[in-house]
Amino acid sequence: MTMANKKKVKAYVKKKRTPESKIIEALQSKYNTIDTTKTIKFSDLPLSRVTLKSLTENNYVEMTDIQKQSIGLALQGNDILGAAKTGSGKTLAFLIPILEILYCKQWTRLDGLGSLIITPTRELAYQIYETLRKVGQYHSISAGLIIGGKDLKFEKKRMDQCNVIICTPGRLLQHMDENPLFNCVNMQILVLDEADRCLDMGFEKTMNSIIENLPPKRQTLLFSATQTKSVKDLARLSLKDPLYVSVHEHSAHTTPEGLQQSYIICSLEDKLAMLWSFIRNHVKQKIIVFFSSCKQVKYIYEAFCRLRPGISLLALYGTLHQLRRMNIYESFCKKQHAVLFATDIAARGLDFPTVNWVVQMDCPEDVNAYIHRAGRTARFKSGGESLLVLLPSEEMIIERLKQRKIPINMIKINPNKLQSPHRKLEALLARDVTLKETAQRAFVSYIKSVFLMKDKEIFNVHALNTDEFAKSLGLAIPPRIRFLQRMQKKMSSNDVKTEKEIDQTSTNSADNSDQEDSENSSNKSDISNKSNEKRIIKEEKTAALQINDSDDEDILTIKRKNIDIDDISMPENEDKNTSNKKKFITKVALAKKILKKKIVPNKKTMFDDEGQELVDSAKIKMSELARQYENEVDSGINIEMAKQVLREEDQFDKQRYREKNKEKRREKKRKLKINKKTETNDEESKDANDDYGIESEASEASEASEASEASEGPDLSWLPDPDKIYGKQNGDEEISSSNESEEDQISEEESITHNPFKRKLITQEEYKGIKKKQKVSNIADLQADEELALQLLQN
Repeated sequence: MTMANKKKVKAYVKKKRTPESKIIEALQSKYNTIDTTKTIKFSDLPLSRVTLKSLTENNYVEMTDIQKQSIGLALQGNDILGAAKTGSGKTLAFLIPILEILYCKQWTRLDGLGSLIITPTRELAYQIYETLRKVGQYHSISAGLIIGGKDLKFEKKRMDQCNVIICTPGRLLQHMDENPLFNCVNMQILVLDEADRCLDMGFEKTMNSIIENLPPKRQTLLFSATQTKSVKDLARLSLKDPLYVSVHEHSAHTTPEGLQQSYIICSLEDKLAMLWSFIRNHVKQKIIVFFSSCKQVKYIYEAFCRLRPGISLLALYGTLHQLRRMNIYESFCKKQHAVLFATDIAARGLDFPTVNWVVQMDCPEDVNAYIHRAGRTARFKSGGESLLVLLPSEEMIIERLKQRKIPINMIKINPNKLQSPHRKLEALLARDVTLKETAQRAFVSYIKSVFLMKDKEIFNVHALNTDEFAKSLGLAIPPRIRFLQRMQKKMSSNDVKTEKEIDQTSTNSADNSDQEDSENSSNKSDISNKSNEKRIIKEEKTAALQINDSDDEDILTIKRKNIDIDDISMPENEDKNTSNKKKFITKVALAKKILKKKIVPNKKTMFDDEGQELVDSAKIKMSELARQYENEVDSGINIEMAKQVLREEDQFDKQRYREKNKEKRREKKRKLKINKKTETNDEESKDANDDYGIESEASEASEASEASEASEGPDLSWLPDPDKIYGKQNGDEEISSSNESEEDQISEEESITHNPFKRKLITQEEYKGIKKKQKVSNIADLQADEELALQLLQN
């Protein structure tokens, strides 16, 4: 490339850059002249060419009310509190200012994080990320979705390359604590979508720690349908002169105009039948059904899938895997006719297109929760219907809804169209054990959710008919509600304590009043009246416990009636023992007890008939030196000591070996004696049979009994002697010439040749002589055989 060409390229680059900077200056100069009354379309605003192009391609032409009033103020650099109805386009109201501000500052990847968008749910974060991809497709800005359930390592490596991060509070705080690449020093804009939910008690600790790490000089935008106005929340965010933009504050209703709202009062046991019949009658529509807990959603989704209502069913709840949650969200958006069972994770900010019905099967915790749930339908000036299902004890919430300008009408169920699936559910649960377990969990989780609600005027656990509710779910036996039982025990124990304290104070005051002057006579009368009232209450309680049935008079009889507990004197020790509760014994405590008792595991002790312990010398150390060596605590091995222990123990082992051999020899002798006796008896019986005939059966039985007494066991006389058949086995017994008996019929020569131990006791010459004799005998045997064979051949 020549010098002239290089100069031309430089000039071209300069010409290209200078207009862009001038365009940015021209845009920024128009920000202060924005008139919200005249701006109707996005093209009326001073926006960049790139942003307008992407808006027109995605059919974003006209602005909504919140977009008209908030985008201009945000471009000027103001902190904003934006409040508008559900489905009014709040997402674009903060995405367009983010893109424009970063574009005007010519933000690149090298500049790091420019904007942070925090949302309470993962699905809402994913939805904002998708809209940002559409609107900012022609911008040179990188964006990242940081939510739980995704690959953390993948996110960590790319955190420093993202200019806009859309995240949930938990995963953002994890990156702040663990990821060294996360840096928010240059951050310009902070956005909280659904700000009231982000700043409430559920996210309070995480949001406080996130806000501490953010730079103080920044622009903050808060958007929600139910915006927070609390001074504490705004002080935490360190807002500078925030502008409150409330589009629909002075409107007739806080909910969208196209939303038709109604409620029904239904008993707890009829709820499931009502839902089943509702779905069966609205098969060609798109419905969202809200429940209070994940386990309820799981059970009803699985049960209704088995029952097959004739419409596709989906379930969205928190315990699902994140990829599955995103697939369910996308599939429900694409479908025209479907039912989505969901918890409150689908209640905020999610834009499901063309939803016809929102059914709230469980009462929402407050009015804000109702507004967000019902706002999933009737979005962007379209129509929709909302149905709230209430118990008779929850009807008080209707007054609060009407106080917040929410028009809601009561409707009644047509009993002719009710279809109860209770019998089918019972059959399903009887066949499927896993489904039965999910039903039990759903039952307990619903009661727990009612119990944990703050507003006790609306939510009353004791008003629930739990037995009938369990039957409606298909459960034959209602499961145990353990947390309620624990709470009742605590409450009863607290009541007993308070009664005791009152009694003690009254008795103490009565004792002191005897010593006081006549001026305190009025106090005495009050105390006596209180004690009389307590006695009357106790008498009523005891009377209620008495049995008045005439049929049971013969079985149960009352000996003492109307006993006053105060009159009975109780010993002090008994009071202390009864007051102390039984401690729960842990596994560690049990292990300590066993160690104290010095119980050795896998130890077997044998006892004789007299009750004395039988000691196995093979398993226990016999010498005192060995026992001392075992009990020593010193670490390491003392080799010299171990040698001495082995020598002493070896003596005991040798003695035990000798005793074993002696026992073997005695047993052998005993067997030989028994065999001889049986042989002689057989011979005598044969002679007797020849002379006198066969003896009677009684004599045979007596002989058999005598033989069994002699053998002290089963009669083995009919078996052949193994030593005669197989010969003596090597190493069976210790050979000693002094202990040889007359019964050993083996010759010395054979024993010498067979036994290797005796071979050492003879000389080589004697051994050769024995061998020669054996050879001569063998030769003689061969010659005899040959002669016999020749005779046979001659014949």
